[in-house]
Amino acid sequence: MGSVSLKIGDGTARFRPATICSSAVNILMLLSVVATNIFALYAFTYSSPRAHQTLLHHTHKNVHLISEQVSLILREIDASQKKLAKMEKELLGYESLDLSRPNIASELKIFLDRHSLPLGKDSRTGITEMVASVGHSCEKSADLLSLYMTYKPLGPCPDDWSLAQKLILRGCEPLPRRRCFAKSIPKTGLRPFPVSLWKNVSDKSVSWSGLGCKSFECVNTKKITRECAGCFDLVNGYEPQKFVKARGKNDFLIDDVLTMGGGSIRIGFDIGGGSGTFAARMSERNVTMITNTLNIDAPFSEFIAARGLFPLFLSLDHRFPFYDNVFDIVHASSLLDVGPKVEKLEFLMFDIDRILRAGGLFWLDNFYCANEEKKRVLTRLIERFGYKKLKYVVGEKPDASGTGKLEVLSAVLQKPVRV
Repeated sequence: MGSVSLKIGDGTARFRPATICSSAVNILMLLSVVATNIFALYAFTYSSPRAHQTLLHHTHKNVHLISEQVSLILREIDASQKKLAKMEKELLGYESLDLSRPNIASELKIFLDRHSLPLGKDSRTGITEMVASVGHSCEKSADLLSLYMTYKPLGPCPDDWSLAQKLILRGCEPLPRRRCFAKSIPKTGLRPFPVSLWKNVSDKSVSWSGLGCKSFECVNTKKITRECAGCFDLVNGYEPQKFVKARGKNDFLIDDVLTMGGGSIRIGFDIGGGSGTFAARMSERNVTMITNTLNIDAPFSEFIAARGLFPLFLSLDHRFPFYDNVFDIVHASSLLDVGPKVEKLEFLMFDIDRILRAGGLFWLDNFYCANEEKKRVLTRLIERFGYKKLKYVVGEKPDASGTGKLEVLSAVLQKPVRV
């Protein structure tokens, strides 16, 4: 055999012809590899019956141990998932409403059912379905909520506004909508605006169901709140003099406060506005007011509406349903007191700050300082917000018995511009 040349660039690589010796070595190596593989195959495939049984025993034992370990891991995963779900509920502060309960009203299930958008995903919001809104605390009052949603669809609603208010006071807010007709009451004796502001409202124009009193004469004999003693009598007593005639240094006059606003007060929000007298006085001065109220022991909402004013049936635990920085003035009295927890007062004050525009006025009217701690907390909050104190008075007022004194705080504060 001749040699083979491979030209690479300018050089040449040469391979010498194979010799008989090298060919024999290659054959010997090939036979050695084949023999080794045959021996290995025999060694791994052949075993005695006893060895085979031992192998099967160990195999079954190992499978059993592995099965136990897998089961243990699955149980641990399940327990961890339940623990994480519980922690999530505790962090969020609520549990989802379980609609699989047997006593849940069918109307509640229908209302809370998710509804897919007819055209699929909305390009602007990214949502694909509509979800009904209902307060998270309704889970704690599921039986009452189901009772509230038990009615004949498309028929008359039960006369159960007091049940609805009970749910709201328990934090079940907002309530679900219903497919029934609310009870209608003939509104007799309504007067045109603005005459309606200072005329007593007829007993027949409001609903008295669920209330102890059945007339305004009865209600006016009771002290319903610290600010509402005889507050439904718009002709006699102190109600017609409120905000225009001071009884002490803590009673600010409405015209003085409007002057502090520099003539830019147009719309406002009254928190716990009683029978609507503050809104009535502001209405006489061309300022539109919304009055937050509940029907606690009296028909506040219907009474305010009968005066030609705007009532908002809402608890103070609910986030105010207004956009940011929209009100020129927010007025609040002792009903701003939402309990002993400092955090609840902070949440409420920050929500008030949210809806009040920069330069707007926060009128704190005769806020009852139950103790030094409450006064210190409120004062610290005011300082934190950086409000300008246009008027700030700490004084005393007679208590309910007339024998003692209550420490109260009145202030007109102006919200700063924040960047």
